[in-house]
Amino acid sequence: MTLAAIGPGLLLAATGVGGGDLATGSIVGSIVGPAVLWAVIVGAFLKFVVTEGLTRWQLATGDSFLEGVNHRFGRGAIWVFMPYLLLWSYFACSAQISACGVAMAAVFPVFENPEVGRAFFGILCSVVGLVLVIRGGYRLFEKIMRVCISVMFLTVVATAIVLWPGTGVVLSGLLIPNLGDLSGDGLTWTIALIGGVGGTVTVLAYGYWLREVDRNGPEDLRICRFDLGVGYGMTALFGVAMVIVGSTVVIEGSGATLLVDLANRLEEPMGPIGKWMFLIGAWGTVFSSLLGVWQSVPYIFADCWGLARGERTPGQIDIVDTKGAPYRGYLFFIAFVPMLGLFTAFTEVQKLYNIAGALFFPFVVIALLFLNGRSAWVGEQFRNRPLTWIALLAVLAFFSALAVRTVATVWGT
Repeated sequence: MTLAAIGPGLLLAATGVGGGDLATGSIVGSIVGPAVLWAVIVGAFLKFVVTEGLTRWQLATGDSFLEGVNHRFGRGAIWVFMPYLLLWSYFACSAQISACGVAMAAVFPVFENPEVGRAFFGILCSVVGLVLVIRGGYRLFEKIMRVCISVMFLTVVATAIVLWPGTGVVLSGLLIPNLGDLSGDGLTWTIALIGGVGGTVTVLAYGYWLREVDRNGPEDLRICRFDLGVGYGMTALFGVAMVIVGSTVVIEGSGATLLVDLANRLEEPMGPIGKWMFLIGAWGTVFSSLLGVWQSVPYIFADCWGLARGERTPGQIDIVDTKGAPYRGYLFFIAFVPMLGLFTAFTEVQKLYNIAGALFFPFVVIALLFLNGRSAWVGEQFRNRPLTWIALLAVLAFFSALAVRTVATVWGT
């Protein structure tokens, strides 16, 4: 394998890691400490299992996951998914815009009122992301994301190294799952950490990015597994770094504003340079996530739109027309309509976003159990093996429990 093999996996890692991951990782680290580092590895592995299954289906059949659902389960499944996608898009993109606004307002504190700064810079980041996606296409998107990835990982990982709690402590947290210290908020946040690592709906984007780099056949599965392994490895590394950073300070508050509070508290042990280094890394993290969502989610909608209208043939490899009305129309929708969330209660937006995200993975895993479970559909070489069945059932059990817990928690508040 060469560095050329690493591409869509890195984009997936940058898109799946956003402001929520920064906040969740640091909060868990503050509450429980490095003893919970194993949870990051578990979360990254669960997402790898799901995305590998999506990739295996696509390379074996030529169909994207949504095309497979449409062709095997009927067009009605797509019509059910589309309202969910609209709901998820609104709340997820509203959270992205808000997180970018907060991070950029912290880097450029030119407004006396932080809410004004959050709104101004959030809108600015959304519009810039829109222009970059429209003008540059996939290739420019990939280049910009590589720069953002370098900034976010170098700065955040460097911060963790400066605050290193000790190699023995870190190895113990990574290799020895310690459940004894988890109770109350610690348990809740640890579950959130496992479930939040690596994004939700955006895992579907990996299949469309594979088509952009012309990986379409069964012979590409090995290189895709390597690519995914590197991508989720970097996701895990980032999550571990954030838990380590959070374990060194006492954190108060929650939500996107936590990033500013965390940076201020890091100034004491690291000095002004360390504080600004972390803020720049935080902005790179949330903007790369926003840019990834802006570029990828319209793919998903455009695919759904074509399937709902009966415009797809099974096994036909189609690259979504990024200049077409479905793609660009949805891009404008997610870039502008979710701005309304800047002027509503952020906590309410987050509640509904958490519900929408929690409900996604059970749907995907159940579909994969059927799609990749039949040799007649994917061939003997690509069907689920016993260990894959066990892993997928474990993912289903965890995310189903997470969905129930999230809905019950939000409903009761």
